[in-house]
Amino acid sequence: MKFAKTALLAAALCATSLSGHAYAEGDGIIRFTPTKGGFALAEGNRIAPIIVAPGESMAVRHAAQDLARDMAQVTGQTPQVLDQGAKAPAAIIIGTLGQSPIIDAIVKKGVINPAALAGKWESFLILSVKNPLPGVPRALVVVGSDRRGTAFGAYEVSRAMGVNPWSWWADLAPRHHDALYAAPGLRHFGPPSVRYRGIFVNDEDWGLFPWAAQTFDPEYKNIGPKTYARIFELMLRLKANTLWPAMHKTTAAFNADPANAKLADDYGIIMGSSHSEVMLRNNVGEWKDAPEAFNYAANPEKIRLYWEERVEKNGAYENLWTIGMRGLHDTGMVGTSTMAEKVALLDKVIKDQRDLLDKHVAGGAAKAGQIFVPYKEVLDIYRSGLKVPENVSIVWPDDNFGYIRQFPSKAEAHRSGGAGVYYHLSYLGYPLSYLWLSTTPPALVREEMTRTYDKGARNIWIVNVGDIKPAEIGTTHFLDMAWDIEKHRGESQQDYLKNWLGEAFGPELGAQAAAMMDDYFRLNFARRPEHLEWPAKGEDRHLSDFTVAEAHDRLRRWRALAAKAQALAAQVPADRQDAWFELVEFPIRAASAANIRYFAAEYYDEMIEVTPAEAYSAGGAIAWAEDEIAAITARYNNAVAGGKWRNIMPAEPADPQWRIYRPRPIVTPAASLRSAPDRFFARVDATLAPPSPVLEAEDVPAKGWRKVEGMGRGRGVMIADAQGAPWSAGFALAQGQTGVALGILPMFPDGDARELKLEVSIDGGAPIAITVPRQVGSAGWVEGVLSNQLKVAVPAALTPGAHRIAVTARSGGIALDRLILTPAP
Repeated sequence: MKFAKTALLAAALCATSLSGHAYAEGDGIIRFTPTKGGFALAEGNRIAPIIVAPGESMAVRHAAQDLARDMAQVTGQTPQVLDQGAKAPAAIIIGTLGQSPIIDAIVKKGVINPAALAGKWESFLILSVKNPLPGVPRALVVVGSDRRGTAFGAYEVSRAMGVNPWSWWADLAPRHHDALYAAPGLRHFGPPSVRYRGIFVNDEDWGLFPWAAQTFDPEYKNIGPKTYARIFELMLRLKANTLWPAMHKTTAAFNADPANAKLADDYGIIMGSSHSEVMLRNNVGEWKDAPEAFNYAANPEKIRLYWEERVEKNGAYENLWTIGMRGLHDTGMVGTSTMAEKVALLDKVIKDQRDLLDKHVAGGAAKAGQIFVPYKEVLDIYRSGLKVPENVSIVWPDDNFGYIRQFPSKAEAHRSGGAGVYYHLSYLGYPLSYLWLSTTPPALVREEMTRTYDKGARNIWIVNVGDIKPAEIGTTHFLDMAWDIEKHRGESQQDYLKNWLGEAFGPELGAQAAAMMDDYFRLNFARRPEHLEWPAKGEDRHLSDFTVAEAHDRLRRWRALAAKAQALAAQVPADRQDAWFELVEFPIRAASAANIRYFAAEYYDEMIEVTPAEAYSAGGAIAWAEDEIAAITARYNNAVAGGKWRNIMPAEPADPQWRIYRPRPIVTPAASLRSAPDRFFARVDATLAPPSPVLEAEDVPAKGWRKVEGMGRGRGVMIADAQGAPWSAGFALAQGQTGVALGILPMFPDGDARELKLEVSIDGGAPIAITVPRQVGSAGWVEGVLSNQLKVAVPAALTPGAHRIAVTARSGGIALDRLILTPAP
């Protein structure tokens, strides 16, 4: 009988596997009204205790304490956290298989099949159990395969009772419920799609650092244990396990305070470091010698001792060691001239680093987690024959703008160390940064991360989230995919936003917020607010490539979106007002004002010598936009949540630091040259939308091509899933139009190829082969990533009238956005 019961439960595991998302009342782990077969965890003046056996890890204990705090927030009653049974009508039991004697005793009763968890990474079960302990007739049991699996399970119970993972970070306080009931059944979570899933807190100078140092932890005056405790808790609630810590000059090195590393281990967080901070060393804060001495060709012993100090101190913790070498603060390795010398020196560096792991880490280099990141110049060294040990995970970076620049080969994907991805939702660097608002569309993230997962990058995903806020949506989406790729593979951008914002604001308001944020991402995909100007050429200001009519059409859409976000705020319940402003209203209004500021400045420059009155009104619009940005930034920093986020939100551009990679300040006309902006806005509203010399590719379905909404300039793009399948459409050239160009996304081909390849046929003629070089840092790449589009001219002179075009992909990475009808030169 015991075997039959166990087999039945094992079958149930497969039938009830869940990914860890929010639950609708009636089908979740926790319900707020009595349910058949369930039992009360909180009812009347009673609340179930939480029981955690004495041998459990600190990670599990932190999760149990957080669950108790969450239950108190929801019900108004605080449960006891006990290390053994107590007489109670019901309890919550939390434990790890093989580490909790309470859990192991329940396993012996045949209630839990250990095969469902044994040896599995970060997996857990949540189930209802009768008579688990003497004096406890019913219990909700959370059992994990390891310490993080168990902790994830505890936070899953919190989420099921309405506690959003961003509850503290986004001011989404849970709603009150008088009673909590555990639903019957068994639910199985994990293992995750990607083994190591994490975030990189980066470029923190303008947000997280001043907030932590001046507002959240003024006694510490830096990003320290108090701040990291909040980050670690957030990560576990999002089922993340790996952190690359803040590492700019403003911030004390993570390991300068041993309490940080100890705290990470207590929470079960695996510590790593960025591509330029190898061996867990923060070079800008910890390298005390002269910069020129950071040269392994000339000074290997001192650098080796520098690394060894960190390995000795942190070797007992769970780490992912970044191996290899770059220069100080994101520069190239020094000490060599030829590529052969670079390869030889980096080979030696890696050997010496692994010798240190052999010396100081249990299991040595054969067992220690290690990654190698072929970032920027290191990619060329890798391609030139560098020997990366088999058990080291190769972590492929995107191009800093959301496009994966190289995919693992079959051999690389099947290495014992596997492959991974380092991705950006925030970036400081060439040609222009984007540090202010989080504008990378989930549709692009889904497309690129699904593609790289299918190519074999499944061991580690790290995402650069900047200051964490305001990247709440993007961070969650990236980590949700890393936890369960299949759940999100076919999910549209708007559906994801509807689910995420519905969990935050309820179904009706969430659906309206999702539609607005979908528009927000689409408008910003055409041009981010930080990218409205092109890189400077000498002293000339060069803003967008939009025509006046196109710019005015864009401003109309932004102004309507901002007005709607403000109007809907009146419908938001009082306990969600702060969250609404942080997650919806602020990013929309900030992006809208940024567009008004730049396009009004462009119009002012053009009209000041032509129609001064029009220019003066544009000058007034500039002043209005700057006042708007200042006002909403002040509200974010000083009024939201009673000043909780003071100093977290800069107004872009924040200061002159790193000016080469930031938008230049607008030169505001003198007050005497400004008038009320109403006249400018009236002209914007009156300007007819530009005639459309384009055909949107997504309007024409084709076999072998897949429509993806949320990317491109229209409603979506067509992506070639099969090479050799043609996409075909008719178009008509008017008088004065003599050609056609393809608008394609600046994606990269498969493997390590460096060209997109396609064929075009006009009116059934011979195929025309077209190659599009994809070289990071080139002029074509700059144009592509700032506009999220490459304009590829079709080399054929055409006459006015009807034509037909067929486009065939000859490489991976072909995403067709539109046909652009071009005028005569």
